[in-house]
Amino acid sequence: MPVYTCTAAQGTLTGESKAALASEITRIHVAINHVPPAYVNVIFSEPPPDSVFAGGEPGAPLIVSGWVRRGHPQEEATRLALELSSAAARVTGVPESHVMVVLQDGPARSAVEGGRVLPEPGEEKEWLARKGES
Repeated sequence: MPVYTCTAAQGTLTGESKAALASEITRIHVAINHVPPAYVNVIFSEPPPDSVFAGGEPGAPLIVSGWVRRGHPQEEATRLALELSSAAARVTGVPESHVMVVLQDGPARSAVEGGRVLPEPGEEKEWLARKGES
């Protein structure tokens, strides 16, 4: 259901740090938003270093942007962003001052996974049960 894109200049992250970050993003999202781990998608984008800037200057930020379903309590969304930022710094070695986490939310009905419109937050169990009927 959620989609996270982690963007960093080529060479910033190792294969091991990407795997660790994907695992932490999944763990944190599951703990806070209560979805099965299999539904958490993490994608890495690594543009060339001469294509990454911060403040108009060449930079080395790690940007984690995520799309989540609208309707989760704001306190949980803030906690999710804070925990993702801390985990990103911890597992990648990128200083947290260079980590940016941006969560965007949209209506569940604006997204489809597996050919089915996503459930509203809190309706995951029923949605998963109906999935077994298809």
